[in-house]
Amino acid sequence: MKKTAALLIALFSLFEGITQTAINKSEVPESIASNALFLHHQVYGSPGNLPIPEIDSLNSYPFALIAGGSKGIGYAIAEALAKRKFNLILIARHMDSLMAAKNKLESLYKIHVEILRYDLSQKEAAPAIAKWCTERNINLKMLCNVAGFGGSKDYLTLSLDSLRYMVNINIESCMALSLTLLPLLEKSAPSYILNVGSIAGLAPIPVKNMYSATKSAVIFFSYSLRYQLKEKNISVSVLCPGPVFTKPEIEKDTKKRLGWLGKQMAVSPKRVGEIAVRETFNKKLMIIPGTLSKIMAFVIRVMPRQLMVAIYDKVGG
Repeated sequence: MKKTAALLIALFSLFEGITQTAINKSEVPESIASNALFLHHQVYGSPGNLPIPEIDSLNSYPFALIAGGSKGIGYAIAEALAKRKFNLILIARHMDSLMAAKNKLESLYKIHVEILRYDLSQKEAAPAIAKWCTERNINLKMLCNVAGFGGSKDYLTLSLDSLRYMVNINIESCMALSLTLLPLLEKSAPSYILNVGSIAGLAPIPVKNMYSATKSAVIFFSYSLRYQLKEKNISVSVLCPGPVFTKPEIEKDTKKRLGWLGKQMAVSPKRVGEIAVRETFNKKLMIIPGTLSKIMAFVIRVMPRQLMVAIYDKVGG
């Protein structure tokens, strides 16, 4: 029993934000003004003043919007969709990574990629993004809420501003984009929403208090939203990965903590993206890539939460 508990704790310690994309975990990013950078290599003012191109004339492919789609799992999801001939709208904070993703995806898959630069923690972001899409009458078939914030520090060790930022990115942006883009998704039904949670959201984790709490909220939100949107013919799925080697330091840390087992549990970002898109289109509710991660998720869910959190606090705190 003690060995099993210790293994569970070691595995939990890996789930500290590794499912998220392109966010500096050491600090809260500076606020980005509520303006989009629309490609054609020009910078415009407010979203309402952006020129409206004839997007529909480019081709007849549907669009998928990926919040946090320039790196990591977000980019892997974008690539899996591009293979299926989806045009893409990628949203992130950094223009250089957005440009790199756009150029690569358009070159490899002959699709069209729009890029928008936003800080999704800002309350103005979701309405502005929805307005941009609505003005262009985007045929939006899929929304992917991937962007998130996590790291080695959490409640009691982060500033209040950082904790609020985590809540805003992990929960509020997911909620706000889903709501503001709902009319376009309904118009293009059947359509899909894919939210990114984490195995960490399946149980309380004292040393990852806020992260596990926010990811739990994403999971519960996705479960309920699925039934709320059922009659609108919009399917909702939630991706809950375990270890994903999105960066060299994550791979190094995983192997250091778990050795061979950690290597066996890990799933590559590309495979995660492919599984996530395939299972979303199959209308699966919870998507957990990897056999070992599925087993761990089952064990975590059947153990009493009070026992789980007590074990974690004693062994892993």
